[in-house]
Amino acid sequence: MNSENDNKIPLGFATRAIHDGYDARSEQGALVPPVYMTSTFEFENAEQGAALFAGEEEGHFYSRISNPTLSLLEHRIASLEGAESALSTASGMGAITSTLWTLLKQGDEIIVDKTLYGCTFTYFQHGLTKFGVTVIYVDMRNPENILSAITNKTKVIYFETPANPNMRMVDIKAVTEIAKENNLLTVVDNTYATPYLTQPISLGADIVVHSATKYLGGHGDLVAGLVVGSAELIGRIRIEGLKDMTGAVMAPLTAFQIMRGIKTLEIRMDRHCKTAEIIAKELENHTAVEVVYYPGLTSFNQYDIACKQMTGFGGMIAFELKGGIAEGRKLMNKLTLIKRAVSLGDVDTLIQHPASMTHSTYTPEERAAHGISDGLVRLSVGLETPKDILTDLMAALEETSINQLKVA
Repeated sequence: MNSENDNKIPLGFATRAIHDGYDARSEQGALVPPVYMTSTFEFENAEQGAALFAGEEEGHFYSRISNPTLSLLEHRIASLEGAESALSTASGMGAITSTLWTLLKQGDEIIVDKTLYGCTFTYFQHGLTKFGVTVIYVDMRNPENILSAITNKTKVIYFETPANPNMRMVDIKAVTEIAKENNLLTVVDNTYATPYLTQPISLGADIVVHSATKYLGGHGDLVAGLVVGSAELIGRIRIEGLKDMTGAVMAPLTAFQIMRGIKTLEIRMDRHCKTAEIIAKELENHTAVEVVYYPGLTSFNQYDIACKQMTGFGGMIAFELKGGIAEGRKLMNKLTLIKRAVSLGDVDTLIQHPASMTHSTYTPEERAAHGISDGLVRLSVGLETPKDILTDLMAALEETSINQLKVA
């Protein structure tokens, strides 16, 4: 099934997520696409094998390069992101490393935003630099900061939006315009927003990466990554970065699980967004809370950018308590329904402390320089009944407030 019906009317997001790229009649009527659990594929003859390896004929010959189940997932995520092509990987970090090992070489420079997921930061700070790539950090909340960092060695601009964990926004269109004027490639991590809320390709980005472990899978039962972009760039990343450098190949069963997850992405994201907005507003009004970072709050200092490039504000909230990390830990330990765990985008509501968990790879000095405070708490709002999440959180906050009053 193509992304257009017989009348050439584009199909909706949910319809494409469920149907695009698959015809049950070609698979013995199986409504759910089969999983091709095979490492290799038979050739009709020696000449076909040679043609496949030479890239003269399209087809599958080894699952490290392509597989029918992965190909269907790639087709669907490309459709949802509005891109020409896509590539599946074994993890979000596999998506990032496969991409950048392809685009960068010794002597090149990459400009990145100051706030990044902890393992991404480690890859840049201690991985790329080890092999002679210079990493330049700038505060991309003001896109003009990028201009002063560009040199004749700059090749790529990389950022997350909203950023993990402090929710900083980057104006995608403004950055991509600067990139194009300077013949640079832009890579955007769209994990927090998903293609349902933001489509960076339509705003000028060249490549989008995802940790599909999160919202795309949606159920906390897999680890995976995805890359989307032009057919030319994705082809390069597949053959150079994935096949020969990282080998970070997604398993067919994982691709099946992600396709099952994205079938409900639209309705899940609607629920994540709705509940998160309710919780963010309650947190903002609580006496124990110092500050709340959520793109959907009018008090959020980048609310205008969020409205400009997001169709909803997501399920992630960051906040700080007046008592700092000590009170944050007390809060987390008082929770009963909300789980103390890393990751995000699950059906379960999860809470964690970035400075000691997901972003502990930063030194204290690096966290301070990159806008990640020691007292920051990150909440991934799940799909439980909203009042139950709120009841658990408010009860823990009340005990925190009482403790603060006793100390005072």
